[in-house]
Amino acid sequence: MRIAHLSDLHLARGPLAAPPAAALADALARALALEPRPDCLVITGDLADTGHPDEYAALRDILRKCPVPVHLLPGNHDDPGALIARFGDTPFLGNGVSPSYTVEYPEATLVVASSWVEGSPAGLLGPDQLGWIDRALGARPAVAAFVCLHHPPVPVGIPFLDGMILDDAAALADVLRGHPHVVRVLAGHVHRDASALFAGTLMTTAPSTFRQAALRMHDAAPPGYVAEPAGFLLHVLDGGTCVTHSVTASHTAAVRAFLSRLITARSPGCPRRPRRWRPGRPAPRAAPRACCTWARSRAPAGPGRCSRRCCGRCAPW
Repeated sequence: MRIAHLSDLHLARGPLAAPPAAALADALARALALEPRPDCLVITGDLADTGHPDEYAALRDILRKCPVPVHLLPGNHDDPGALIARFGDTPFLGNGVSPSYTVEYPEATLVVASSWVEGSPAGLLGPDQLGWIDRALGARPAVAAFVCLHHPPVPVGIPFLDGMILDDAAALADVLRGHPHVVRVLAGHVHRDASALFAGTLMTTAPSTFRQAALRMHDAAPPGYVAEPAGFLLHVLDGGTCVTHSVTASHTAAVRAFLSRLITARSPGCPRRPRRWRPGRPAPRAAPRACCTWARSRAPAGPGRCSRRCCGRCAPW
């Protein structure tokens, strides 16, 4: 089983809506281009930037044609009420009206929990939800399980973020130690790819699909954001063994843009530059990757014949 783990979309509205939406589209395109395709996607919170209903409407528009199941949960930037209003009673929330739910696949159980606390950037599960997690994990003890939440239950070494992790992490650890079939704890919030041992399993935080937090480990000042590649994690479960891959998405998009530019770029060593289109002129045809390739297809037949539009350095063909 393959689970694509995305996080921290921070979809916005108004003039700033385009960049995070485009970044999410790139991440989804990259995930769906994997071979074989993931069996499902889990998005571990901060789906919206302010929790406004319009931000969840935008998320619904982006995800509505996704060909694989998507499972959502709230982060500290979200509004669970607005999330349920848009996605309640759909597979996005386990066909229920709660941000905490379970999804049972033949190979694995997803236990999706909400660590959202009103007015706080830190997280809390609470006794009731911890008891529910214990019961959900005990329902299928012979099947691998993933526990999904927004706030990491362990410090990640960035002091500013370590002040707003899961407050009842010790209580969660007590629950998980009784369930050795938990193969991963999936989290977000950090805007970085980080891993740590926790309660006999491995906790992983997914990078943001939008922007990454700086690795500021020397003081408690806000780390700010850096232009590092956005991406997601891919958890590959094979029996009782789980391997996690880090997959970049923004870097892949940059490669696509670079390759498309090559189509109109001049070939190395060619003194001619491609003609630029100006308003009022007919739009040019897509140029080939090299001027000699263009000439070869249009020059008169015969060895050594070359078009005047060629750079003149091509070998006889």
